[in-house]
Amino acid sequence: MTRRPAAGPQEALGDEELARGLVGGDEACLAAAHARWSPLVHALARRALGDDREAEDVTQLVFLGMWRGRHGYRPERGPMAGWIIGIARRKIADALAARARRAELVASAGAVLLLTDPSGGCPEGALDRVLVGREIAKLPASQQEVLRLAFYEDLTQTQIARRTGLPLGTVKSHARRGLHQLRHGLRQAENSRGERPE
Repeated sequence: MTRRPAAGPQEALGDEELARGLVGGDEACLAAAHARWSPLVHALARRALGDDREAEDVTQLVFLGMWRGRHGYRPERGPMAGWIIGIARRKIADALAARARRAELVASAGAVLLLTDPSGGCPEGALDRVLVGREIAKLPASQQEVLRLAFYEDLTQTQIARRTGLPLGTVKSHARRGLHQLRHGLRQAENSRGERPE
């Protein structure tokens, strides 16, 4: 059975005691570490990402990663704060890479959407609009809503989360999955059009 620290302010625990308790699986030590270092982690994430909600997500991922990887912590390699900041840097890098991937998906799907002629004067543009509308209609309702808000109302994912009340992570998942399916469907439709006899 894991020995818990005596009752009292969590901040009273020293780094060494916190580290021992954390490695031993003591959730009170995880809570103490979170109370002590989450403001620093959040500040680093907020500075790198420029978004409070994303910074909150990254902060939670850092402490989840810390808990899951607690057996890998080696005090002789450096202080606990350094270990936590190292995890934070990796999670921030992951978030930035994921943002870049989402931007590429949005750009490529948006490029397909922008093939349409908004004046309606081009028959090809009208056909493209019909195809895009049909492919979006095939998506699950939650993905449709997110993509419609993104493409037609030009909302960011954070704005979509506020508008819909969905967690930001859920909005990101719906957008990512929806864009993959949309691109796949549009590619198939384009291939079908190309295969038709003139």
